[in-house]
Amino acid sequence: MRILIVAATQPEVQPLMDALGMQKSDEDDNLFVPRHASVANCSVLITGAGMVPTAFALGRHLPHNVYNLVINLGIAGSFDHNIKLGDVVEITKDTFAELGAEDDTRFISIEQLGLGAGIFAPTGSLAHFTRKINLNKVSAITVNTVHGNEANIAAITNRLNPQLESMEGAAFFYACHTLKVPCVQIRAVSNYVEKRNRDNWQIGLAVKNLNTFAQELIREL
Repeated sequence: MRILIVAATQPEVQPLMDALGMQKSDEDDNLFVPRHASVANCSVLITGAGMVPTAFALGRHLPHNVYNLVINLGIAGSFDHNIKLGDVVEITKDTFAELGAEDDTRFISIEQLGLGAGIFAPTGSLAHFTRKINLNKVSAITVNTVHGNEANIAAITNRLNPQLESMEGAAFFYACHTLKVPCVQIRAVSNYVEKRNRDNWQIGLAVKNLNTFAQELIREL
């Protein structure tokens, strides 16, 4: 099985890259491949943070490379306090939260405007590829500006009731959906969505748990 790992930033997947002995590809500075052919047939693409870099990187790379599965790995903030910091989850629905129009205090979605889709699902699932690994399944939103204002948090919770937020997830789903590539999105929770307070964040724990899971998954695949 040929696998592509997609991450916004290298630190989010550095432990996995170290475990697989990754080195930069001669063809693309953002693509990393195993140094030894005996290692799992897995490459890592670092897109950069945000929707536009993610969609552009995938739109440039995927048409020229064939993969059996593309996996988006990253950390995320959680609106849902029932999800523990450090938990690893599978995203089954992701929404471009800001894609639409304002009508005074009312938000009009891109679907309601008749201009396209703003909600995307993965083109695959972990269950399609392995029965030995199971994660809690959650919904997410994708934003340009992560939430840190109490009034805005209340508004987006009331409108979409998301569990997680990231800056790339829906763009990842969009690109894979458009190019008909099997994909899943896996996130580890680094913080709760609240007024910005870095002292409460657990980025190290989230990265550790995410990469431990990813190594187990690749061994199973």
